[in-house]
Amino acid sequence: MSSALALALLSLSQPTHHLFVGTYTGPNSQGIYRIDFDAAKGTLGEPALAAKMTNPSFLAIHPDGKKLYAVGEVGESGKRKGGAVAAFSLSPKGELAPINDQSTVGGGPCHVTVDPSGKVVVIANYGGGSVASYKVRADGGIEEHASFIQHKGGSVNKQRQETPHAHSVNTDPAGKFVYAADLGLDKVLIYSLDAGTGQLRPANPPHASVAPGAGPRHFCFHPSGKFAFVINELGNTITAFRHDAATGALTEYQTISTLPEGHKGPSYTAEVVAHPSGKFIYGSNRRGDSIAAFRVDEATGKLTLAGFASEGVKEPRNFIVDPTGKWLLVGNQNADSIIVFAIDQATGVPKPTGVSVKVGKPVCLRLLPIGGVK
Repeated sequence: MSSALALALLSLSQPTHHLFVGTYTGPNSQGIYRIDFDAAKGTLGEPALAAKMTNPSFLAIHPDGKKLYAVGEVGESGKRKGGAVAAFSLSPKGELAPINDQSTVGGGPCHVTVDPSGKVVVIANYGGGSVASYKVRADGGIEEHASFIQHKGGSVNKQRQETPHAHSVNTDPAGKFVYAADLGLDKVLIYSLDAGTGQLRPANPPHASVAPGAGPRHFCFHPSGKFAFVINELGNTITAFRHDAATGALTEYQTISTLPEGHKGPSYTAEVVAHPSGKFIYGSNRRGDSIAAFRVDEATGKLTLAGFASEGVKEPRNFIVDPTGKWLLVGNQNADSIIVFAIDQATGVPKPTGVSVKVGKPVCLRLLPIGGVK
C-alpha cells in the first residue's frame, strides 16, 4: 500500500467533528465535555472532560472556531452579582484553556451566543430576567458588560410567569439584531446590536408577542432568513414568524402543536432547530420524551407535522443537526446520555441508530470541525 493511500484511508477513518457538551454539574459531571463525532458514520467516541466549570449549561463557539464561551448557571458567581460567562481558547485538537470570565449581572444565566462578526457575546439570564452584552477582546476574552437590560412585567401563568425569564438570545443572520425569547413575558424582545460598541438598544418594533401563557423559550432562523421560529415551553407549540431583515420585525403567521395527537399528561418543550436544507424544523418535548419533525413549505414557511422520534429519548433538552443534515444528536438530560438519529432525507423524520454515549446531565451540544473552521 502506498503512503499516500494509507494517509487517505487514515483520514477517512478519523472523526470529523468535536462535539462539545455543556452540562449541569454534579456526581456524574464536572463541566464541559468533548466527544469525537464521525459525520460519515454517525458514531460517537468516548467523552473526555475538556474544562472544569460549575453548571456550564450553554455554550457558543466563536465564528473563527478558536474560542468557546460558556455561561455558568448559578445565582451568584463568587463575590460578584449574577452568574458567570467564561471565555476559553480552543485548539485545533479541541483542547480548552480558560482566558477570563465576567459577571452576567443577573442571576441564573442560561443561554449565550456570539454575533456573526465575532465581536460581541450576548447572554440571557433566566433567573434575573435580563440580557447583557460583552465586547470580545483581541485575545478572545470578554470585557465587562457593554450593556445590561432588565426586562419588566409578567404574564398569565402565576407559577411560571410572575416575573421576566429571559431564556435565549439569538442574532439575525446579518448580526444587526438580537432576539431574546422571554418565557415570563410571552414576548420575543428585539434589540438592535452595535457590533462596534457591543451595545444593545430596543429596536422598532421592540418585540413580538405569542399567545398568553405560551412561554417562549428558544428561537431559530430558517436558513433563508425569511422565517423565524420560537418554541413555547408552556404551550407545547412552535410559533412561526415572517422576518423583516431591514427592521428586525417578526410577524406571526402560524402556531402549531409539538405534541402527538391525543397526548395526555404534562409536557414542556425545550429546543427548536432548522435543518440545513431549510426543508425541516425540529422541536423537543421534554416530558413528552420526543423530537417532533415538521416539513417547511419553501414558499410560505408553513409547517406541517412529519412525525416523531422517541426511541431512547428521555427529557430531551438541547439537540442539534450536524452540518451535513444526515444526523440529529440529542442530549437526554435526565438519562445522562447523548443519542444519535439518522435523518430520513425525504421525510425529515429522525430514525434511531442505536448509537449513544453516557454524559452526566447534558443540556447543550455544539459541533466544531476537527482542525477548526476552514
